[in-house]
Amino acid sequence: MDDKKINILISKEQIDERVGQLGAEISKDYDGKKLYILSLLRGSFIFTADLVRQITVPTKIGFMTTSSYGADEESSGTVNIINDIPDNISGFDVLIVDDIVDTGITMNSIMTRVRSLGAASVKSCVLLDKHERRKIDIIPDYCCFEIPDLFVVGYGLNYGDYYRNIPYVFNWEA
Repeated sequence: MDDKKINILISKEQIDERVGQLGAEISKDYDGKKLYILSLLRGSFIFTADLVRQITVPTKIGFMTTSSYGADEESSGTVNIINDIPDNISGFDVLIVDDIVDTGITMNSIMTRVRSLGAASVKSCVLLDKHERRKIDIIPDYCCFEIPDLFVVGYGLNYGDYYRNIPYVFNWEA
């Protein structure tokens, strides 16, 4: 991993424990409902896979690819839909799963899109909440960890299309 010193912010063990707790909470909240998990690719695929294995209620899963970062460390402020929702979600209780919410622009845009397609309800679930960077007033319904305004990598989050496979969340020390 280059020759930079890494700083582990959230360990694999912390992630595993919190994802298990969140899966139990979601299972309780969606008991008896028609749950559809919408995973925003690419950053959330690892988190989504671990989370859905902890959910005990019947769940339909779909994927949507969006982009607002490209290869940069800062959001462009524009949400591009690369691959749209593959299913008819009308009448489903949709839980949008993403790796991180910072400005809130992507989550707000996708929640608006999902509502327009007739979802019975729409909520958000994120691995990381970087509240300091919020440009749109949005609070995730489910969140694993709040973090400060740092550029983070690992557990699905990338830098230059690398490091998604690292089992913890880290940044490079200055």
